[in-house]
Amino acid sequence: MLNRWLFKQVDNSALVVFRAFFGLLIAIEAFGAIFTGWVRRTLMEPEFTFNFIGFEFLQPLPGNGMLWYYGIMGLFGIFVMVGFKYRISILAYAIMWSGVYLMQKSSYNNHYYLLMLLCFVMCFLPAHRWFSVDAKINPSISRISMPRWVWVFIVLQLWIVYTYASVAKLYPDWLDGSFPAILMKSKRDYWLVGEFLQQGWIRYAIAYFGLLFDLLIIPLLLWKPTRLPVFLAAIFFHLFNSFIFHIGIFPYMSLAFCIFFFPTETINRIFLRNKKKHYEGDEVIVPPYRNFLIGAMSVWFVIQVSLPLRHWFFKDDVLWTEEGHRLSWRMMLRGKSGRVAFKVVEKGTSDTIYVDKKDYLSRKQLRAITSKPDLIWQFAQRLEEEYAEKGKEVEVYVEGKISVNGRPYKPLIDPKVDLAAEKWQHFKHHEWIMPSEEK
Repeated sequence: MLNRWLFKQVDNSALVVFRAFFGLLIAIEAFGAIFTGWVRRTLMEPEFTFNFIGFEFLQPLPGNGMLWYYGIMGLFGIFVMVGFKYRISILAYAIMWSGVYLMQKSSYNNHYYLLMLLCFVMCFLPAHRWFSVDAKINPSISRISMPRWVWVFIVLQLWIVYTYASVAKLYPDWLDGSFPAILMKSKRDYWLVGEFLQQGWIRYAIAYFGLLFDLLIIPLLLWKPTRLPVFLAAIFFHLFNSFIFHIGIFPYMSLAFCIFFFPTETINRIFLRNKKKHYEGDEVIVPPYRNFLIGAMSVWFVIQVSLPLRHWFFKDDVLWTEEGHRLSWRMMLRGKSGRVAFKVVEKGTSDTIYVDKKDYLSRKQLRAITSKPDLIWQFAQRLEEEYAEKGKEVEVYVEGKISVNGRPYKPLIDPKVDLAAEKWQHFKHHEWIMPSEEK
């Protein structure tokens, strides 16, 4: 039964069309980062980047190197789109994108993480066996079918992402509309819709439409009677997010995924008119690596289900500590503002230096560091290293306060703790983060 469910051959039209859209979008992501100035602001102007802790060896290329880096990524994206040297191209893009993702956290976005996962997943999918340059050059690889596990894998991955995005919204500031109201307040000056978005009922519409959309979108796309109306709702939802929140390619990639839920005949009629027939067989092909594949998929999905839950094993609220926030599909859930000051004290003396962060950080980094404990810790470590190079042993103390969702400012960092002497712990709460509630 399992063999038939996973290894039955099904038509591959959805996969090959998605590959073309995916390649186009990742090419746009790379070239767009160059032409909008994102690469320059994020990777070239700062003195240093805030890496994911443990990946400090990943550093931006000097000079205009990162512009070339992104240009090459964009070229690989085009190769993926047309299916030229597909395996090499998607693997190269996956590695290069992962390098940039782990290289900096000032511009963190869950969508960047999803793109990294998808790039590596696409490396293993037979997305180039039709409607591709590779299949044209080498007809022996041409196929109009694929094993059903490919479709199952993609749908399960999407289901996990959307479900966790919905569950994360089940907290008071979302349910009472207060955080959506904060989001919309910042859009007051938007052309045409700015004032409309300030109406009282809008916050509740956004709160509950967003929550229910994320929770139900996959089941309703799977059910034929609701597929078309839900797809139309998805077009509205994702275009609204694109226009209001400016979140790059993600809304369009989400729409591209909808291809996997429509009948092959529909896909061929719209996108693959030269595909004379669709696969109608009932063949089951069990590969020799069957056990390895099932084991690998099981491990993958255990990790995907487990990672977003890890914040429950840390002390205090993830909205406050940020511990377990990343890699968990907690998208656009809270607004934080903060103030942070760094004080350097030379050991054995009373000499105190109040650090001017503007001497070290870009504008983007200055915004990010005020409310994120891991960035605060990393900057303290960098200050300690800088003074060590001058032959001085120092302690670094931090006074930081943050406001979550417009609430009054409260202390975030224990000002009595020397952060330069603290070790980072990936799987344990950091006691120098002050509690979110008074004890």
